[in-house]
Amino acid sequence: MNLLGWTVSIIFMTEFLLGNCANIFIIIVNAIDCVKRRKISSADRIITALVISRIGLLWAMSMTWLSAVCTANTCHVQIRVLSHVTWAVSNHFSNWFGTMLSIFYLLKIANFYNPLFLHLKRKTENVILVIFFGNFLLFVWCLGVVNISKIALVINYEGNVTLKNNLKDFIGPANIHLFGLINTIPFCISLTCVLLLIYSLGKHLRIMKFHCKGCQDPSTMVHIKALQALISFLLLYATYSLCVIMSSWSSLKAPVFLLSIAIGAVYPTGHSIILIWGNQKLKQALLLCLKQVRC
Repeated sequence: MNLLGWTVSIIFMTEFLLGNCANIFIIIVNAIDCVKRRKISSADRIITALVISRIGLLWAMSMTWLSAVCTANTCHVQIRVLSHVTWAVSNHFSNWFGTMLSIFYLLKIANFYNPLFLHLKRKTENVILVIFFGNFLLFVWCLGVVNISKIALVINYEGNVTLKNNLKDFIGPANIHLFGLINTIPFCISLTCVLLLIYSLGKHLRIMKFHCKGCQDPSTMVHIKALQALISFLLLYATYSLCVIMSSWSSLKAPVFLLSIAIGAVYPTGHSIILIWGNQKLKQALLLCLKQVRC
């Protein structure tokens, strides 16, 4: 690797370590809280599942990065097969758990007097459960139609040089049409949740202004914190998707490929850090840990 390759690799490994630490930290804090309270809230369940999928996504990215710098052909093919499977699973659930968190925030925080919305608000737990099983069935379909057959071909014919050259069209996240399909749906749902929350916040502020009250009431602050988390999720999600598209169009050894992985890793790392800082329980636990480390 040249100087650019080494620089990008160092950046990626820093993101990889930081992201794993942040995600594991969230899991530990929620696990300790669950043991103390003997129950876990719906939000904590979604966040815990989300960060577990983010850990898988970071490891899939690390295996893709390793396959790009690995020189042994046999090792290269095996790592790419493993990274493809890991990426397919973790990418799907990472995006959908993030979307479920967006829906949860919308139903719990937004205030609309639409009968359908009020019914869904009362049945938030059931709504999240239905969405989970629905996206699980979607994942099984995508994995069954695309991934299993193609990975089997790689394993059976990994010694065929001609076939290995042709496999670049679909190994890893390179099946761009399917990637676009399965990622556009959760992105659009999350975007809709953000827009509805913005509308709900605007409506709430108008009511507060009409009653000559300030804008620092608890409902306003909850709206703002939720919007900060969801908007950051959408921005990082869009950046990550763009990086996946760029990596699928570039050569495995090209600097653009490694750069795309490094930039894309900001998504599973950065959003978890934002979740920690935006969650009072996680933030207090982090500050306490940092204080104990200093002492």
